[in-house]
Amino acid sequence: MLRFRQDRSINRIDGKAALVTGGGRGIGAAVAVRLAEQGADVVITYQRDAGRAAGVVEQITAAGRRAVAVQADSGDPDAVRAAVDLTVDAFGRLDILVNNAGRFVAAPLEELTRQQIDDLLAVNVRGPLIAAQAAASRMTDGGRIISIGSNVGTCIPFPGFSLYSTSKAALVGMTKALARELGGRGITVNLVSPGATNTELSPADGPMADTIRGYTAVGRYAEPVEIAATVAHLAGPEAGYVTGTRIAVDGGFTS
Repeated sequence: MLRFRQDRSINRIDGKAALVTGGGRGIGAAVAVRLAEQGADVVITYQRDAGRAAGVVEQITAAGRRAVAVQADSGDPDAVRAAVDLTVDAFGRLDILVNNAGRFVAAPLEELTRQQIDDLLAVNVRGPLIAAQAAASRMTDGGRIISIGSNVGTCIPFPGFSLYSTSKAALVGMTKALARELGGRGITVNLVSPGATNTELSPADGPMADTIRGYTAVGRYAEPVEIAATVAHLAGPEAGYVTGTRIAVDGGFTS
């Protein structure tokens, strides 16, 4: 497992409260643990695997921070709002929202069903917008909203990505608009766009992995901790002048 050695006394977020949607596995889990290591208490949402979410909670508490896992479907606006309220109820505040929960569908355009379109857009676009709306009403001034996008929001290497790429491209506009709307309160809004990342859903030894690696400049997949490191920087005080932007963490895929 890839690890970094660095002075984490810099850019600390001690005493802050974070909500990470889809924090039970993959990039979301890495983000939740990293924020805890930087000093935050964390609520994570998960959809199905309570055992895996409990494992993330254990990692957060091992880092000396408080943690709560709540089952919530990010396609359900009421569940998204409830997760925001739960964070405030649990920790007395909300400082950081990470919109990580997402759904993936790849299929030829003519084969996409209306149900697939509705379900994916509900999670990937409406979910982050509802979460940001709910969070902004409860968030302390100087807060952080960070969404997880994708390199295929701006660069499409294969056919079949019309729906998924549309959803991730929508986050670019949302990020810029929210940055303008919330900047007066010192709330920054940014988008982190990973490339190929070694997770259960996109393993570095998968059937398309060699082809995908060939599209990167560095010739490898990212590890989730590398995406989490960028999110943690944006969540901290040193990134207070970074807002309304998309940061690609994709190994040069979109260069």
